[in-house]
Amino acid sequence: MSLTGAAFGVAMGSSALAAGAGTVLPRRARRITIGVGTGAAGAAAMVAGAAAMAGHSWGTWLPDVLPLAGVRLAVDPLSGVFLAVTGAVAVCAAVYGVGYTRPHPAGREAAGHEAAGHGSGGLGVDGRVAQVMVPLFVAAMLLVPAAASVSTFLVAWELMALSSLLLVAAEHRRRAAVAEAGLWYAVMTHLGLVVILAGLAAFAAEAHGETFAAMRAASAGLSPAVRGAVFVATFAGFASKAGIVPLHVWLPRAHPEAPSHVSALMSAAMVNLGVYGIVRVGLDLLGGGPAWWWLLVLAAGAVSALYGILQAVVATDIKRLLAYSTCENMGLVLIGVGACGFLGSSGAGALAALALTAALLHVVNHAGFKTLLFLAAGSVLHATGTRDLDALGGLRSPMPATTALFGVGALMASALPPGNGFVSEWLLLQSLIHALPSGGTLAAVTMPVAVAVVALSAGLAIATFVKAFGVGFLARPRTPAAGRAHESPPSMVTGMVVAAVCCTGLALVPGPVAGGLSRAVAVAVPGHKAGYKAVTGPVADAGTLHVAGLPSTMSPLLIVGALLVAVVALTAVLRGAASRRTERLARRRARLWDCGAGPMSARTEYTATSFAEPLQRVFDDVLAPETDVDVTPVAESAYLVDSVTYRARVGDRVEHRLYRPVLAAVAWAGRAARPLANGSVHRYVGYGFSAFTGVLIALAVLR
Repeated sequence: MSLTGAAFGVAMGSSALAAGAGTVLPRRARRITIGVGTGAAGAAAMVAGAAAMAGHSWGTWLPDVLPLAGVRLAVDPLSGVFLAVTGAVAVCAAVYGVGYTRPHPAGREAAGHEAAGHGSGGLGVDGRVAQVMVPLFVAAMLLVPAAASVSTFLVAWELMALSSLLLVAAEHRRRAAVAEAGLWYAVMTHLGLVVILAGLAAFAAEAHGETFAAMRAASAGLSPAVRGAVFVATFAGFASKAGIVPLHVWLPRAHPEAPSHVSALMSAAMVNLGVYGIVRVGLDLLGGGPAWWWLLVLAAGAVSALYGILQAVVATDIKRLLAYSTCENMGLVLIGVGACGFLGSSGAGALAALALTAALLHVVNHAGFKTLLFLAAGSVLHATGTRDLDALGGLRSPMPATTALFGVGALMASALPPGNGFVSEWLLLQSLIHALPSGGTLAAVTMPVAVAVVALSAGLAIATFVKAFGVGFLARPRTPAAGRAHESPPSMVTGMVVAAVCCTGLALVPGPVAGGLSRAVAVAVPGHKAGYKAVTGPVADAGTLHVAGLPSTMSPLLIVGALLVAVVALTAVLRGAASRRTERLARRRARLWDCGAGPMSARTEYTATSFAEPLQRVFDDVLAPETDVDVTPVAESAYLVDSVTYRARVGDRVEHRLYRPVLAAVAWAGRAARPLANGSVHRYVGYGFSAFTGVLIALAVLR
C-alpha cells in the first residue's frame, strides 16, 4: 500500500477508535481520548493529503461494504488538497476541544451561556453523544474528497450532513435558537443533497456507470442540454454547502450555535467541500463547459462576497460575524473557480491555472485564519458567557493570549500584508487583471467588475475585523461578565497557537504551498499540462512568489521586513523628539483631557453597533436596517417623557424577501391539505392506488 493509502487508513482507524472509546469511557478519559484520536486522525489525513499532492495517488475498491456498488475510494492531488486542509483543522480543533469540553469549577456554572452549555463538559444535554460525533464528523469529511463513485460520494456526503447536524443541535433542549438553527440546517442540507443526487444520477445514467472514471470518459459524448442540467443541479447543491448567497441562510444560524471547535470544523473545513464538489464535477468530470457556466459561478461568488462582508461588518454577534465572513471568503474562492472555467473555455490555459491556484490557496488560507478566529471566539465565549461585541471590551488584561491570537487571526483575515489572506487575494487579482487581453468582450466586461468586488470586499473586511478586535478586546469592559473574564485552559490556547503558527507560515513563506498546488490544478483545468506551475517559489528565495509567464512578483518576507524597518524608524524618531522636548520642559503627570467631565466610562466608548453605523448608512439600500423608537410619557402628562427606547436591527434581507414568502406558502398549503388526511384507511389506500396507476401510465406514455 502507498503512503497515501496507509495514512488515510490510519486516519479512518483513529476516528473509529476515538468514537468507539468515547461511547464507554467516563467524562475525563472520554474528552482526552476523543481529542487524541481526532488529532491523530487529522495528522494522518495531513500526511495522506501531502503525499497525494506530491504525486502519490491511491485507490481501492471494497465491494462488500455497501450493497450492489461497494465502496470505491481514490485520492489524487485534488483530493489531497482538501484532505490536508481538513486534517489540519481537525488537529487544531481536537487539541482545543480537550479543554473546551472540560467541566467548569463549582461556582462558575452561572457565568453565562457557555458555562451552562458548550463549556460545561457536556456539549449540550447528551454530552457523550455530541462528543462522540466529533471524530465521526471528521471521518465523514475525509471520506468525501476520497470518494471515487457516485454511491460512495453520496453516502459520505450524507454521513457528513447527519453528524454535523447532531453537533449543531447539541443544545436544542436548552435554547430555542439552537433548535431553529438545526431545523434550517437540516432542511437546507438535505435539499442540497436532493439536487446533487438528481444531477449525479442523471450523469451516471447517461455515462452507463457510476464510477468517476467512467463518468469522466463519457462526459464528452453527453448532449449540451444534459451537461448543462447536470452542472446547474450539482452547482446549486454544492453552493448551498459552501454557504453561497442566496443559499447561505443556514450558515449564520448553524455556525454560531454549534460548539466553537465544531464551528471551526464546519466553517474552515466542511464548507470547503462544497467548493471541492464544484471543481470536481464541473472542471474534472465534465471537463469544463461553456462560458455561461462559469459566469454563473463567478456572479454567485461576487454576490456572496459582497453580501457576506456587508452582513459581517454590521453584525454584533462575534460568531455570526465570522459566519458571514465565511460566506464572503467562499465567494472569493468561487470568483477564482469561475474565472478559471471562463478562461479555460476561452483557451487561456495558463491564466486559468493561475486563477484556480489562487482559489485553492485561498481555501487553504481561509481554513487557517477562520480556525484561529472561531477558536478565539469560543475562548471569549467560554470566559464571559456572551457572544455580543457590545457587551464585551476590556479583555486585553485578563485574556492576553486570546487577545493576541485573535489579533493575529484578524490581521490574517483582513487581506492586509503580511496576512496570508493578502497573498491569495493578490494572486486572484493577478489572474483577473491579466485576463483582459485574452478573454474577449466578455472578459473586458466581467473581469473589471470582479476586480472591484475583490477590492471592495477586502476594504470592508478590514473594517469588520478592526471593529471585532477593537470593540471586543480593547478599552474598558462594558458589562460585569466581561470584567470577570479569565484566560482559557492551556489546551485551548495551544490549539489556537497551532492555528496561528500555520497562518504565519502561510503568510511569510507561501511559495512551497502555492507551488505544491500545481498537480491539483493539473487534475482540474481542462487541457492543462501536468507539472506546469502557475506559481513558483524557488528555494533560493522561498519567500517570493513568481507568477509564471507574467511580470508579477511578490515577496511577503520583504514586505514584512520593510514594515518592521518603518515601524522601528518611526518609533526611534518619535522617542528622540519626545526625549528632546522632555529635556526642555519639566516632566509632569496629568489626566487625559476629558472636557471637564471626569474620567471616561465604558458608556462613552464606541460599540460594535455605533462603529458600523456609518457603513450601514452607505449601504442602507442593500442592508435595509429596521429601526424603532418607542417614546413612553409619564402617567400624569403626555407632554413629559418618561423613557425613550431605540431599537435597531439589521436582518438578513435575502432570508426575509426570498425565504419568508416560501415558508408562508408552505405553511398555508399544509393547513389547506389537512382535510386530505382525515384518518380514513380507505382514503389512504386510494391515494396509493392512484399514485401507482399514474406512474404506470406515465411510463407507458413516455416509453
